Amino acid sequence: QVQLQESGPGLLKPSQTLSLTCTVSGGPITTSSNYWSWLRQPPGKGLEWMGRISYSGNTAYSPSLKSRTSISRDTSKNQFTLQLSSVTPEDTAVYYCARERIGLNWYRDYWGQGTQVTVSS
Repeated sequence: QVQLQESGPGLLKPSQTLSLTCTVSGGPITTSSNYWSWLRQPPGKGLEWMGRISYSGNTAYSPSLKSRTSISRDTSKNQFTLQLSSVTPEDTAVYYCARERIGLNWYRDYWGQGTQVTVSS
């Protein structure tokens, strides 16, 4: 059973860099065909996909966030990390990590429980 757990600060000030870590258990993140993603849901809005890192370390980002987003991994700890720079109050959201697979379409089959991030001065 794959389990994911997000961790990181819950409160940031504008212009700071958000850093969240997702710790994966139940199998190595380097297992072929596994992709690891970050998503977020601002209050009152829908779920937004931010980006992913593949089992081989390749990354892909949402075009709207690409200039501020970086996803990396630490295979020795079985973790992957999101960094979002220059945050504003509009980045306030619940942030989720998830495992992605691809069949006919991308789908997510395992999720973390989510972590609230608030950006406020």
